[in-house]
Amino acid sequence: MNNILKPNRRNFLKTASVGTIAAMGLPQIVSAALADNKPSKKINFNTGDVVLFQGDSITDWGRDHNSTEFNTTSALGSGYALITASQLLLNHADKNLKIYNKGVSGNKVYQLAERWDTDCLALKPNVLSIHIGVNDFWHTLTNGYTGTIDNYIADYKKLIDRTKAALPDIKLVICEPFAEKGVKAVDDKWYPTFDLFRKAAKDVAEQYEAVFVPYQSAFDKAEKIAPATYWNRDGVHPSVAGEALMAQTWLKAVGA
Repeated sequence: MNNILKPNRRNFLKTASVGTIAAMGLPQIVSAALADNKPSKKINFNTGDVVLFQGDSITDWGRDHNSTEFNTTSALGSGYALITASQLLLNHADKNLKIYNKGVSGNKVYQLAERWDTDCLALKPNVLSIHIGVNDFWHTLTNGYTGTIDNYIADYKKLIDRTKAALPDIKLVICEPFAEKGVKAVDDKWYPTFDLFRKAAKDVAEQYEAVFVPYQSAFDKAEKIAPATYWNRDGVHPSVAGEALMAQTWLKAVGA
């Protein structure tokens, strides 16, 4: 067949109709979300790599904060970090990966910085995944936090500069903060300001040549199959299905 007649997969996914997306499964949803974003470089996992997940409650998700272990359920929690880690360990069983979760519920970027020496730099990660930003906005509505988008951007860049100075060969994964409108906590008051935080995370990923994980795109496309309440508990915290979607999007984005 003439190659001109063969549809390009990326273009097909970007122009898929609602009906087509609704007929897709999870892998196709993830591929469609990634196709909407500029491709980023993939990550090569090497033998003995230390992988660290950092963030707020979405990453924390019930982990044992007293645990110093890696690759255990208690230390990884019960959310997307656990699902992602389990698949990484399965896919790279020959590489002796050591995977940690140091997310802390309620954190904003400046609070990551306050514990960074202990919860990041001391672990000497080779791969660092950061998912932060929803509280940097949400808490301005609910907790009296007075930080702005400018604070978020400045704090984020300062944190990464500090990390790269200490660990110059680190491989970075920047995850997009996301929300699902119409589910409990997320309403019209979130927009358009929250979109600035999403864009900022993407801009940071591009500036530092990090892998970008487009979570908002993944959830938006997933809503063509099932409503937001299926994927999310309160508009911010994912359901079990949402956790699986996050894990698969992360794995696909990094090429794992």
